[in-house]
Amino acid sequence: MTRKTIALIQGDPAGIGPELMARLLSDEDVHAEANLVVIGAPEIFARGEEQRGVSIENVRHVDFDADIDVREGEVLHLDMQIDGLSGVPIGQVSAAGGQSSLTGLQKAFELSRAGLIDGAIFLPFNKESMHLGGNQFADELGFASHFFQLKTRCSEYNVANGMWNGRVTSHVAMRDVPDLLTEELIEESIILTDRTLRMAGYEHPRIVVAAYNPHAGDGGLMGDEEIRVIRPAVERAKLRQISAVGPLPADTLWLKVRDGYYDAVVTMYHDQGQIAIKLLGFDKGVSVLAGLPLPLTTPAHGTAFDIAGQNKANLVPTKNAFKMCLNMASNRHVSEGVETADA
Repeated sequence: MTRKTIALIQGDPAGIGPELMARLLSDEDVHAEANLVVIGAPEIFARGEEQRGVSIENVRHVDFDADIDVREGEVLHLDMQIDGLSGVPIGQVSAAGGQSSLTGLQKAFELSRAGLIDGAIFLPFNKESMHLGGNQFADELGFASHFFQLKTRCSEYNVANGMWNGRVTSHVAMRDVPDLLTEELIEESIILTDRTLRMAGYEHPRIVVAAYNPHAGDGGLMGDEEIRVIRPAVERAKLRQISAVGPLPADTLWLKVRDGYYDAVVTMYHDQGQIAIKLLGFDKGVSVLAGLPLPLTTPAHGTAFDIAGQNKANLVPTKNAFKMCLNMASNRHVSEGVETADA
């Protein structure tokens, strides 16, 4: 198998990202498994080394727009230059920090589109900083969708201990959720879940779809979303030879996932799945930005400003994000169906 090239995006400089970058690059297994390209500012890379108390060997710094010449056994560092970045204080939001996150993310997308990397992971971003730094979208997924001008659905998935959670609606107000739940959108979410798990190496993904109302609506006594839009979407997905069941009551279906009966849950709104999966595996969780033309993963936790700079961050989610990205890069042919404006 051809050795894959994975980009590592530094994330917000005020959070635990710099430390996690230094710890990840201190892991010999990471160097053995892929060619590595770091996208970030050299002073923030140095900040991470100082926080961790290490000096990363075999790092070759080049200009941000230099030709990509990846060599096995070394880290190619693309040196980003952002005004004011070196002065960003630890544990605080900043426009410079957000701008660096956006710049790094866009660079990874450009490298992917040029066929120079096979996947990317990013260390935690801070959404408020990204907004101050120029992001016009609610999150990095909106930024990515706009960059690639996607015509097909993309969504964030959280993964912990082999359990996957996808959601039909995400970063929206709860009062808006009922109006956003349509048969078409739910079906698209099930299809994307099936395709994403196949890209992650599942030959026959088993998907369970959550109800929206308590007790799955009790036959329409407590809402009709199950009858009107969710069940029809599940039946349409089955016609596509997707293994999907539901809608099942959201308060008990996670027990079946935990016990291995299903691989993934499609939930109707953000906290319906996030609370469960973070309770079951927050210390190991990975977020996957699915539906993009490249595998893109990140540790499921945030920037953790409260412990930034203290050398306390847990490396496990970041290491898992790297492994997930590499695995998906090896199964990238399954991403057929992603349409961009250039397609």
